[in-house]
Amino acid sequence: MTRQSRLILCIGVLMHFSYFLDAQSFYFGADLSYINEMEDCGVIYKENQSPKDPFQIFADHNCNLVRLRLWHTPAWYDDLNSGERYSDFTDVKRSIARAKEQGMEVLLDFHLSDNWADPGKQIVPAAWLDVVNDLPKLKDSLYAYITSTLLALHQEDLLPEMVQIGNETNKGILLSPEDNTNSGIDWNRNSQLFNRAIQAIEVVELITQKDIKIAIHVAGPDAGDWLINGFIENGVTDFEVIGISYYWAWHQPTTIEQTGQIIGDLRTSLPDKELIIFETGYIWTTEFNDNANNIINATHPDYSPPSPQAQKQWLIDLTTEVIEHGGSGVIYWEPAWVSSSCWTQWGQGSHQEHATFFDFDNNLIEDGGISWMEESYPTSINTILKIESVSIFLNQSAQQLIIKDPKMEIDTSSILQINNLNGQTLFSSSINSLNKSGNEYRIRWPELPTAIYVVSIWSQKKEVYSKKINYIK
Repeated sequence: MTRQSRLILCIGVLMHFSYFLDAQSFYFGADLSYINEMEDCGVIYKENQSPKDPFQIFADHNCNLVRLRLWHTPAWYDDLNSGERYSDFTDVKRSIARAKEQGMEVLLDFHLSDNWADPGKQIVPAAWLDVVNDLPKLKDSLYAYITSTLLALHQEDLLPEMVQIGNETNKGILLSPEDNTNSGIDWNRNSQLFNRAIQAIEVVELITQKDIKIAIHVAGPDAGDWLINGFIENGVTDFEVIGISYYWAWHQPTTIEQTGQIIGDLRTSLPDKELIIFETGYIWTTEFNDNANNIINATHPDYSPPSPQAQKQWLIDLTTEVIEHGGSGVIYWEPAWVSSSCWTQWGQGSHQEHATFFDFDNNLIEDGGISWMEESYPTSINTILKIESVSIFLNQSAQQLIIKDPKMEIDTSSILQINNLNGQTLFSSSINSLNKSGNEYRIRWPELPTAIYVVSIWSQKKEVYSKKINYIK
């Protein structure tokens, strides 16, 4: 099937769901973890040569999700520059506030380490090194850390809308320096740690009465199939989002089209999970603006030579593939990590200035990568096919599930499902068979044991609403 044919098919499918077009937006995201540090190092971001808040720059260009990394105790910063720490709790609070002030949602990336975590490096925080081989104590430390962090953010009205457990966790999480050198995954250990982290987030949801999307993150589209299946087969199932890193520089020869197909296959096999490109990047120049080596160098022949327009086209084509195959978003990694006078662990300046959305004078490149977020995609595709006005809650005393539909958005041919956290459907009923009064539907809660359940509404084989219900018998 040609790209044109796929686009026509995609438009037809989305027109069929046109009544959802006022729903939640497709995620056009940016990892902006470096901005506070860059500004403290003297960087002034500009648009049209005028100074401007960088968070506002991204919001003004249709960014609706900001991703921020969180390190446990990045003490190595103490020996750099002014000794100020970044991507710790204090810094993350500052960034979340800035993102929310501009109306953007937040994805909080728990690296679960004191330093960079990636497919080859998953070192436990130094604070937990003494219990790294004591799994019960390590699980308790992880649980306490996540709950305390999120509840502290909630106290300041900074709770993120999405949380990822670990960063590019292809080899597991919270490894000792010795175990980090090993290949393979200890799934018994790994699954217990992930499930304990998930429990921590779910408890925060219950305490705050706020929904938090739970995500896992793997690097490389080709790892998506076997690695995600590894999570599922080992009992890690209660998450909503699968995040994938995809860079041509590291994941070639996997193409954009093949990445889209992998996303489509995962959406087919795991229809209850959202698929988001959590990280991607493409260079706009091969030039340097400092003394730090740049980490992305390879270019795809179809997007060469590097230019702001080639960078933009890469992102447009990737986003189109993600949309066509049912994905929910694309996040660009560090589009504001420009050059500065400050040092990293490896050199002076930035290792990414040639792949940002800014020129070497820190002025936004007008027709560069950032305008990918403003592109007109098929029917704008500004939706993840979710109904936001609907609310579902359980009247425990009356044992009734109540569905409120104030805008009458639920298609009467839709299906109501109740699943357990393993994804097993325990109850299913058509919406038009429920008792209806005005804009409310009611149904007696089925005979089920005390547990957390997922109540969802499906229309045309697409999930349009879901919520966790804590049922106490």
